[in-house]
Order: sequence, then C-alpha cells, then structure tokens
Amino acid sequence: MKLSAVILTKNEERNIERCIRSVLSISDEVIVVDSGSTDRTLQIARSLGARVAVREWEGYVKQKNYAVSLARGEWVLSLDADEELTRELAREIERTLSKPAYDCYLLNRQTYFLGKFLEHGWFPEWRLRLFRRGKGVFVDEGHDVCRCDGSVGKIKKGVIHHYSFESLEEHFAKNIRYARMVSELLYKRGKRPGYLNLLLNPTWHFIKVFFIKRAFLEGRRGLIVSASGAFYTFMKYAFLLEMHLKERFGKKVWERE
Repeated sequence: MKLSAVILTKNEERNIERCIRSVLSISDEVIVVDSGSTDRTLQIARSLGARVAVREWEGYVKQKNYAVSLARGEWVLSLDADEELTRELAREIERTLSKPAYDCYLLNRQTYFLGKFLEHGWFPEWRLRLFRRGKGVFVDEGHDVCRCDGSVGKIKKGVIHHYSFESLEEHFAKNIRYARMVSELLYKRGKRPGYLNLLLNPTWHFIKVFFIKRAFLEGRRGLIVSASGAFYTFMKYAFLLEMHLKERFGKKVWERE
C-alpha cells in the first residue's frame, strides 16, 4: 500500500465529502478519525469508502498521531476535514511519490476568506503534511506542527485549499477558542505575560502580516486578516494574564473593590 490519507473530523458534514473526494484518486486508503460527530459526517465518510475510527478527543497532537498510527501505507498524507487537495497538487504528490527524494514534504496551504482565496498575508503557508510512515510525528498542541525524523522537501506545484470558516462570526469565535487553548498551554509551561506581550506582540503581528507579508494588497480583506490575527495574539496573552491573576487572587479578581 503506497499512500494512506488520514483525516480528523467532528461534525464536518459540510466539508468531509469534498476533502475525501480530493484524495481518492491518489490514496490507497482513507482513514477518518472522528471525535463524536452527531451529524452525517460518518455516514458520508463510509459511503465514500473511508475506514472510520471513533475516538474521544484528547487533544490535537494525540488525535493526529493516533490517526497516523492506523495508516498502513508506506506514505501518510494528513489533512483536516476543512481542507482539500487541488487537482494539480494531487497529480504532483503522485508524481513525487513515484520517485521520492525526501522523507517528508511541505505542502502549501491557501485559505478561502470573504469570497476568494488569499494571495497574500496568510499565503504562502507551508505545512508538513506528507511523510513516510514512521518519519513524521505531531509534536505541538498549540500549532499544526509535524516534526520530521529525516530529510524535508517541498512540493511547489498545487496547494491545499482551506475552507476554515463560513463567516466572520465563526472566524472570530474560532480565534477565541484557539487563543484560550494556547493560553492554557502557555500557562502550564510557566509562561507569564508582560506589557510587551500584550502591546508589542499584537502590534508586531499586524505589521508582519499587513506589510511584510503584503496583506495590504488584498484591500479591506487584508486589513481584516491582519487585525483579526493581531487581536488573536492579544487575546492569547490576555487569557494567560487572567489565569495568573485567578491563581493569585481566586474569584476576587472579578469582584468589585
């Protein structure tokens, strides 16, 4: 078996068919690891021939690595349910694996935002998603980080299309959830936020995305992308500060003086 595609799901009926269909032509098996869907996600996945495993959510890293452990292919392609391979990328993966030069490959991801795919700001976005079985392992709960135990190359033709959210409301709600999750990880690691984290980190994020990564070329969409990322960065450290204050003062931190 040459290639196993592994996908994480929970209530992804709007996305899962698109994701699975994008890998059917190049994968020998599709594995879906679900963490408790209550919609039609599993029904759709099985109807498309995917092998489904249900496992309680224990965090991003454990869930991803568990999905990889189920793969029987020589190579593993890891996707999220809200992603799909473009046809160009699928063809390039197939060509690359016919004579691989590296143990792991970075794939470029492009996010759909307010009516079109971003060309700047959040793009290019290289993610290690394709690797020989046994060579790739997910290591960082707070980020989509896969570590390669070997050589790393890039597949430069084609992209992963990313449909992360359907509205700004959903985008901002996801930012809040993610900022809370990352702040909890930082808290467990003993990180303490200072004024520089709360002030300079968000400012630097905006400058980096809007000017250095040229999100300004996206117009108002680029402004929203840059500002929302800056606000996410601010929330991450604000939540971290809140946890430290609660540790020090308990519930009194929200009581009137």
